[in-house]
Amino acid sequence: MNGYMGEILRVDLTHGKIMTIPTRAYEPWVGGHGMGSAIFFDLVKDKTIDGFDPANVVTIMTSPLCGTLVPAGSGRTEVQGIGVQSYPIGWFTRSNFGGRFSTMLKHAGWDGIVIEGRAEGPVWIDIRNRTVQIRNCRPLSLWGTDTWACQERIWNYVAGKGAFGDWLTLDGGGGGKTTQRPAVVAIGPAGENLSRMACLIHDAANSSGQGGFGAVWGSKNLKAISVIGTGSINVHAPKALMEARLRQTNTYAFDLDNRKGRPLSTVFDAPPRPVTLWGTPRGSKRPSEGQRPVACVGCHAGCRGRYESGLGNEAHCAGTAFYSEASSLDIQRRSSDLLNRYGVNAFEAWRGLEYLRVLNKEGVLGPGKKIDFPLTFKNFGSYEFVEQFVKMIAFRNDGHGHKSQTGADLGEGFVRAAEKWGRLEGEEGDLKTGWLNFPYWGLPNHYEPRAELEWGYGTILGDRDINEHCFNTIFWDVLISRFIGGKPRATAEETVKICTEKMIPFQGDHLMMDYGTENMYSEHMAKLVAWHRHYTRFWKQSALLCDFRWPDFINPYALDKVGSTGESEQKFFNAVTGKHFSFLDGIELGRRIWNLDQAIWTLQGRHRDMVHFADYIYQVPYGGPCFMTSRVNGAWEYVNISGRCIDKEKFEEFKTHFYHLEGWDPKTGYPSRSTLRSLNLGTVADELEKNGKLGKG
Repeated sequence: MNGYMGEILRVDLTHGKIMTIPTRAYEPWVGGHGMGSAIFFDLVKDKTIDGFDPANVVTIMTSPLCGTLVPAGSGRTEVQGIGVQSYPIGWFTRSNFGGRFSTMLKHAGWDGIVIEGRAEGPVWIDIRNRTVQIRNCRPLSLWGTDTWACQERIWNYVAGKGAFGDWLTLDGGGGGKTTQRPAVVAIGPAGENLSRMACLIHDAANSSGQGGFGAVWGSKNLKAISVIGTGSINVHAPKALMEARLRQTNTYAFDLDNRKGRPLSTVFDAPPRPVTLWGTPRGSKRPSEGQRPVACVGCHAGCRGRYESGLGNEAHCAGTAFYSEASSLDIQRRSSDLLNRYGVNAFEAWRGLEYLRVLNKEGVLGPGKKIDFPLTFKNFGSYEFVEQFVKMIAFRNDGHGHKSQTGADLGEGFVRAAEKWGRLEGEEGDLKTGWLNFPYWGLPNHYEPRAELEWGYGTILGDRDINEHCFNTIFWDVLISRFIGGKPRATAEETVKICTEKMIPFQGDHLMMDYGTENMYSEHMAKLVAWHRHYTRFWKQSALLCDFRWPDFINPYALDKVGSTGESEQKFFNAVTGKHFSFLDGIELGRRIWNLDQAIWTLQGRHRDMVHFADYIYQVPYGGPCFMTSRVNGAWEYVNISGRCIDKEKFEEFKTHFYHLEGWDPKTGYPSRSTLRSLNLGTVADELEKNGKLGKG
């Protein structure tokens, strides 16, 4: 089993038991999300339980590529289980984080971790090679710490207080020496207090953000998992792997000495950059202090930063944008650190703060207002303001240690809070006006569903904001080109042809990439969404290739602009595993995983009638701008598709196209036995039938 360690760790917190699962039992799912979904399906008999139920199983999975030299594909970790963030149902969901945890887990001899039950009191899991112990948090006073302090205490306990680079000898479990410190994933006060937007945090800012898994761990009294290992990973063909890596980096990667692109030509192929990705507060400059890039294990890109001041280290994307209107750059960066130390989801905090400001401006929220809210908005922009706001979410109080009903409400997430405040119902409800910019499943808007259709459709058909940037590069490339007066990396026609030729088994259907209003509900668009679901379910979430770097469609560093997707993914995979696995095999396995997930959501209670956006998506035009590919008078162009809504009735037509394409019952959205049998999921069909939820067809 090249690329695998052979066993999955299984921890029963209720009974304090350490068990194992042979990896081979789940090897057909390869790793990551596929393995996690299959293990969850087998171990959780009642899929209708709440995410806070002790019977909820959380999986933390690696892939065969983790810990190897696969560029942008060796440092990710996949987390799954029933979440608590979405609304009105906490769907079975996923999250994902980078760094060094998955590599260290494999060096310790494990392909994943399965967490069950609930401990009697706060505990942490201490993994040192094959020796695993469930330890009480009390001796180290871990419960009540922020995520950074928790990790530091565990580092010192496991590795001592020597200088980094000192050799550490592990006792038991195979022994061995390492210069590394444990890789730790921890929850902060937000998780301990069961805030539904609580994250898992690894190192400074690698976060498992969506799903509320910090709160799920908190409900299990699990503070942290620490792992350190001294083993190695068997690779089938090391020379072939190295050659594939060198070819990828030499042909397709950013070259500092011979740059062909431009600054931020997209957020995906740019070099290391300052933490303030989305701009700096007015009057502030980007940091000029000493800095160096930070990468997940094995990555060639180094897309995060580490700074001389220590402020904002490793923070990225939404974590840096959340308080972009801060009074100074230092405050903005310190606010990013607040989120990570307290373990709070950046995107929900960001969109939620926007919502609170609207309500305050309208005179309905604030001290002494109809919604009596302790934050003083005249202090917006200050560090004191943002610190109180984050503490309200994390501690479910007024941010100063005193009881507050609105603070408790915030811990339920912003849609549930709005419901408690009587803001959801009626013609002027905040999900009708768009004041509450949470378009699907009670989750915050990321990229616009009325414009970037595969993003919006993929999210509402799934369980969470998909956060998969495969085609989002088009939006950014064209937008930045127009902003700086340049040209996109490829013409619209080139973009369509290059992308669609790689999208097997639907290759050649150029209309999949027509984002125009006339095509947005078509069978062609259903193919785009289906391909996207299948590609990402395997290559990104099971093989665990990085979302920011894959797929490689349009590449400005390749001579012909054609990236390596469709060729490189399987080369890396086969070099590591020794399998004869094709790109299409990955797409088909992604389809199988996607069907298993749909079966789980169906067992949780999902029906076609539930799959709809918040009302404002159908009623309020998108303001834009957003330039995407569209066919106009027979020619491909980048067209600004702002100013439109989604048509509610026509979206129902799209759903019918999509369900037919997937082989699901178009009346209910339930998977059918014939489809599941064709995917070797007969036992899944049996469980659906037993529960009266098997689709026809």
